[in-house]
Amino acid sequence: MNTPLRIGSISLAALSLSLLAGCRVGPHYTRPAALPAPPPTQYKEAATPAPEGSGDWKPAQPQDAMLRGKWWLIYNDAELNDLEDKLNIDNQNIKQYFQNYMEARTLIAQARSQLYPTLGVAPSVTRSRSSANTTTSTGTNATTTGGTTATTSTITTGGRQTSLFSIPFEASWEPDLFGKVRNQVSANQYAAQVSAADLENERLSEQSNLAIYLFELRGQDALSEVYKKTIEADRKSVELTRGLYDTGIDDQAAVVEAENTLQNAEAAATNLGILRAQYEHAIAVLVGVNPSSFSIPTKPLDATPPAIPIGMPSQLLERRPDVAAAERQMASANALIGVATAAYFPTIPLTASAGTESAAIAQLFDWPSRVWSVGASASETIFDAGLRRATVNQDIATYNADVAAYRQTVLTAFQQVEDYIASSRILARQYLQQQTAAASAQKSLDLETARYEAGVDPYLNVVQTQLTLLSDQTNLVTVRTSQMTASVQLIQALGGGWSNSDLPTPAQVSARFSKADSTIQK
Repeated sequence: MNTPLRIGSISLAALSLSLLAGCRVGPHYTRPAALPAPPPTQYKEAATPAPEGSGDWKPAQPQDAMLRGKWWLIYNDAELNDLEDKLNIDNQNIKQYFQNYMEARTLIAQARSQLYPTLGVAPSVTRSRSSANTTTSTGTNATTTGGTTATTSTITTGGRQTSLFSIPFEASWEPDLFGKVRNQVSANQYAAQVSAADLENERLSEQSNLAIYLFELRGQDALSEVYKKTIEADRKSVELTRGLYDTGIDDQAAVVEAENTLQNAEAAATNLGILRAQYEHAIAVLVGVNPSSFSIPTKPLDATPPAIPIGMPSQLLERRPDVAAAERQMASANALIGVATAAYFPTIPLTASAGTESAAIAQLFDWPSRVWSVGASASETIFDAGLRRATVNQDIATYNADVAAYRQTVLTAFQQVEDYIASSRILARQYLQQQTAAASAQKSLDLETARYEAGVDPYLNVVQTQLTLLSDQTNLVTVRTSQMTASVQLIQALGGGWSNSDLPTPAQVSARFSKADSTIQK
């Protein structure tokens, strides 16, 4: 075959392979419906009328408002802002999820590399010696038999030493005729997006935990303040009962009861230090600091829950990173069905090599020393006892399971939003009721103390009203703390300040790493 014809054949074959490479088997991905019916125009709990006297809590207006970016700024708390900023830099769980995301991105590059030829070079030097007991017959020697002359010759080559120098360049390529590699690349891109969404979900979880722990800690400080005032009042009661006992107006039982009330209050106040220490230590770990060298100054909780923009229910699917992760997981599973389906079709690997080869190194790069070879082969599985069919069915089942997981994630998202809207609304009403109860208990204690001082009632009545007041005051602090934590949980249920537009695109997750991204941590 002459050179032009050979080049034309190769070009035709390459063109044919290029056309075939446009095929891509497997199902086309379309996002399944998240719910059997479109979401309502507003959340049920947000639409529930607030009972009379429940306060003025309500979602922020307008209805389509959304939190953006640093959602914790809505609390106007400088200390919380500083801690959240530190958490975003030094939290080790966030760093772990970030590296998981970076790992997922490397799988894209690994899969994409299969779209291109593999090139290599394998220089070699071989020195060999043949056996001394071997010969090679060539040439002619004259012999005469019956007037006929014949010639033969024998050259002995046994024990000969030879050298062979070679520099071959090798290339191999398997065209992606039916989209197996392209589907794998897509699956890995979607999986990297899943990892990116998981990272944001973890970040939101850590941010929310920090805010909750800080409000819980300040709730403990507020309880300590309540007990501090209670202890001061109880000490005055002890002094009062002792004075009345010394003057003979009251008996010793009143003194003992007053002292016991004081002692119980002091013991309960001491116990508050356990939870406060635990919350402080938890915050230290969240911001990446050794708890032994971290402390938060005492500051009683005095904040009120802010009005939170909850937006429309239809926006929730675009605002939750866990919902985005579940949706991208379906896309990845769908692409893997295409990978499995491609196994039904043949593979056609192409190989080529070219280089130089010579027995003398001085002649290694001479033109006559060149060598080359090209080749192609095709393989197709004829019988596999149902292996490919089972693999495809496995991937289909995995996809269907991911669809169910996606819909369950969506339902859970709506449940959480409704839960925390209801919590915020009901706790607002409870707080006002508890305020009224605490005010009534304080008034009752003032009246009962006056009656005791006048000698009308025994001190036991005073003790009972003191305990009632303490219970009402601690309940008031507890409800306020629950309001603050419920507001954080509602923000978390709404997705914080995240939206689908923050999810990196397939092109972004496929981008080449920077030098900083490839640095080993010390």
